[in-house]
Amino acid sequence: MSEWTRGQRRWLRGGLAVLAVTPAFVGIWATISPRGFYDQFPGGGHHWVSAVGAYDEHLVRDVGALYLGSLVLLAFAFAWLERRLVQAALVSYAVAVVPHLVYHATALDNLSAGDAVAEMAGLALNLVLPLGLLATTRRRRVTA
Repeated sequence: MSEWTRGQRRWLRGGLAVLAVTPAFVGIWATISPRGFYDQFPGGGHHWVSAVGAYDEHLVRDVGALYLGSLVLLAFAFAWLERRLVQAALVSYAVAVVPHLVYHATALDNLSAGDAVAEMAGLALNLVLPLGLLATTRRRRVTA
């Protein structure tokens, strides 16, 4: 018997897939083309990374590799959908997002108002979604 209902499995798999988009996009781009990532992230003529600090190829490649590691954990959680693995993936993702969000919340001066709102909204979603999914993974107490 599955530990979750069909609806919970759909919600968890859908959420894990959405969460995996960021580490896939950032991880691949920053690892393969660190300078391009630094100069052009998130794309579309916006420049969020280059607006907040000097370029460091080593640091950008390391960040890309860490995002790829996060992607692997999310992929295993998606594939196996085992409670503890899903919980570990979601908690580790949220833990990584918190200091990232806090930093960027204090470094918005060099961004346009639209870019600042978009950046903060994206980072906030990357925190709220894993926390919401985490709530789904709690065991339900059965009362007799």
